[in-house]
Amino acid sequence: MASPMEQFEVVRIQPLEAAGYDLSFTNSSLWMAIALGVIGIFMFVGTARPQLVPGRWQAAVEYVYDFVRNMLSENVGPEGKRYAPLIFAIFMFVLVCNLLGLLPWVGAFTPTSHISVTIGLAFLVFIVVCVVGFWRHGLHFFSLFWPKDANIFLGAFVFVIEVLSFLSRPFTLAIRLFANMTAGHVLLKVFGTFVVALGSFQAIPYVFGILPLAVNVALTALELLIAVVQAYVFALLASLYLNDAVNLH
Repeated sequence: MASPMEQFEVVRIQPLEAAGYDLSFTNSSLWMAIALGVIGIFMFVGTARPQLVPGRWQAAVEYVYDFVRNMLSENVGPEGKRYAPLIFAIFMFVLVCNLLGLLPWVGAFTPTSHISVTIGLAFLVFIVVCVVGFWRHGLHFFSLFWPKDANIFLGAFVFVIEVLSFLSRPFTLAIRLFANMTAGHVLLKVFGTFVVALGSFQAIPYVFGILPLAVNVALTALELLIAVVQAYVFALLASLYLNDAVNLH
């Protein structure tokens, strides 16, 4: 019986090495490329011929982009709109990767179920936040970690805690997405195995597989919701971190 963790194995499709580094094209690389292709088609179809009265595809693109812009406006303020392209790109990439991983029967792979992918996205957000913070405020950016009107001893204690909390952000951001996607796919695999195992009883074939099949259908619906929610949470937290860099709250 196949292990539920087997679906997360990274397989080399085209081995490649350069300067001692493994740059092989893998199934994870393939599905990230497919995700970029899907996003590219979505954007092209929706924006190739913009109209005053938008069609379905144009309306879909505008709705998602306006959703991201409004989220940034609410959490960062008017200046947050300048970061909309970045957050929109991250949101779409995470969302499409999550959804593609749920495709049945095509050997789909979920890149966001790997910590290496999610931590790469998280560090991208972290680096942008640091660059924006120091670019706008210089060394005054460190006041983000110092409590207002605190004495030197309490301030130093809180400063250390706040710096450690700030440095942990990319890891918590990455682990949250990775853990949710991994756990959901493991559950789907486990209950899928139950469907086959219980449904193969010779005495009353298929009957005992009905309950785990119903659970798997419900889990699939839940995973679709989680795929969207996790993309939203990732983008929302990125917006909140940008708020700290822009407004020094």
